[in-house]
Amino acid sequence: MKINASEIRVGMLIEYKQDLWQVLKTQHVKPGKGGAFAQVEMKSLNKNTKLNERFRSSETVEKASLDESNYNYIYEDEENYFFINPKSFEQIEIKKKLIGEKGKLLTENLEVSVSFYNESPIAVNLPNQVTCKIEQTDVALKGQTVSSSYKPAVLDNGIQIQVPPFIESGDNVIIDTRDLEYVKKV
Repeated sequence: MKINASEIRVGMLIEYKQDLWQVLKTQHVKPGKGGAFAQVEMKSLNKNTKLNERFRSSETVEKASLDESNYNYIYEDEENYFFINPKSFEQIEIKKKLIGEKGKLLTENLEVSVSFYNESPIAVNLPNQVTCKIEQTDVALKGQTVSSSYKPAVLDNGIQIQVPPFIESGDNVIIDTRDLEYVKKV
């Protein structure tokens, strides 16, 4: 699908120079002299390289068309995570490096959305919030500070986050998967 350069947004996937690019940053500039343009920083999903490109606002770029399906997480091995489609029972495997740090948040039967481009998986979107258990955290000192302060904590999956002083080891908390931040105590 063709879109104008002025419609490019962060996170969007575009096809450019025979490759698939994810938009990291975009800035729309209207200089006093000359035409408006979009300065776009992109990362190649295949080659893992970055590219800064300037598109005139009159130019069009090809937005990548993605297919999305829901899958349930089953298990992992040394290199891959394995998912199953709850409707067709089709199993797929996705490389750990594609999911990254957020793969530690996967729990058995967690429903995720998998994005496919040309029938190969390119992204895994976790639910916005997941429940985790606090493995270990420091004891809060009474009267430590007037303003609300956060203390470091380690989750049962090894991820380190910041939590409010009233959270103790063994508590269950809800974590935002987009930025790995504490939301609330369960």
